[in-house]
Amino acid sequence: METLALILAGGKGSRLDLLSQRRSKPAVPFAGKFRIIDFSLSNASNSGIMNIAILTQYLPFSLNEHIGSGRPWDLDRRDSSVTILHPHESWYMGTADAVNKNISFVKRKKPKYVLILSGDHIYKMDYRKLIQEHINLGAEMTIATKVVPFEDVSRFGILETDEKGYVENFVEKPKSSKSNLASMGIYLFNYETLIEALEETEKKHDNLDFGNHVIPYLIYDKKAKIGTYKYYDYWQDVGTYDSYLDTSLELNNQALELDLYDPTWRIYTTLDGLPPVKFGKDSNVQGSLISDGSIIEGTVINSVLSPGVYVRKGAIVKDSVILNDVIIGENVKLDRVIIDKSTIIGRNTVIGYGDDLTPNDEKPDLLSSGITVVEKRTIIESDLIIGRNCRILRDAEFKTKVIKSGTTVK
Repeated sequence: METLALILAGGKGSRLDLLSQRRSKPAVPFAGKFRIIDFSLSNASNSGIMNIAILTQYLPFSLNEHIGSGRPWDLDRRDSSVTILHPHESWYMGTADAVNKNISFVKRKKPKYVLILSGDHIYKMDYRKLIQEHINLGAEMTIATKVVPFEDVSRFGILETDEKGYVENFVEKPKSSKSNLASMGIYLFNYETLIEALEETEKKHDNLDFGNHVIPYLIYDKKAKIGTYKYYDYWQDVGTYDSYLDTSLELNNQALELDLYDPTWRIYTTLDGLPPVKFGKDSNVQGSLISDGSIIEGTVINSVLSPGVYVRKGAIVKDSVILNDVIIGENVKLDRVIIDKSTIIGRNTVIGYGDDLTPNDEKPDLLSSGITVVEKRTIIESDLIIGRNCRILRDAEFKTKVIKSGTTVK
């Protein structure tokens, strides 16, 4: 075994709020039939990396059930494996701490290279190219990088390199920077380099983190050769309501930057054997992604529907993401709405009403652009008018028929 991939999949994803309230962020559904973690898993499988460990922590049950034996990603063969690693002594306190607390597993495998991946990004990458660049550079560690807009540098670890691509300086989430070369959170280590770096940095830090501790140690203390691999294709963090909705709706564009239909690089997932989509005689679907098992009797415009969604007669779904097994009643109107699984919406209800963009009363930093979010397994009454930037919780009590923009209903 030359390369062992460790996928960090324990994040709470607090900015996804209601969507990650009962599941980890990597387990959040995306693009109809997939989960976010499917992209990292499929990239590894397509790259021929067949020994994978997934480090879970926060609400792992949905994720564990989804991954199972790893069969959809061809990880149930004799010469491949997928291992789920849970915290067994204490909670993970940082990205590198998660790896360090499973270091005995890594040592038993003793690979030539260790590839550290995040389980919550949307992208298609051939990791073999990263490994080859690492070999060409003779590096001890290589960081996958992407050029980002200068106004976004505060969201990333930012690198400065020499003309050959070796890292000279690294700052985690700077307020401003003369460089806009960002770390993607994808790291390739020589086995010995990773072991030594973790052993040294854990002496000083409890909340051990790659960006804050391990990478600075390798650059400034060990003077290690750290290379960079520049990635130019599609890559997106869907960690906020806005990025989740916008990235989902981009899938409906004709010039699709993220090609889910490329037979040479498929994204695999667990199949559920649902029947084909059924369209009623009066249905109208425009520029949308509709998944298996859905029944469309109304109108769907520029939206993404997961498996098993039922849009009844007269309903209009626009610029929205609807997750599995949601029932949308007759004459319902949805505009810029994210609805989690197994929700039922009574007839004649309007969600995403009007032009009032008052930020959400409890989460103004998460909801201010007009998106309304409904939690999993919520029952929404008929004949309601619900504004924008609202949060509708599972056991919501609707004390009035008109819910103003910015309201949290619980």
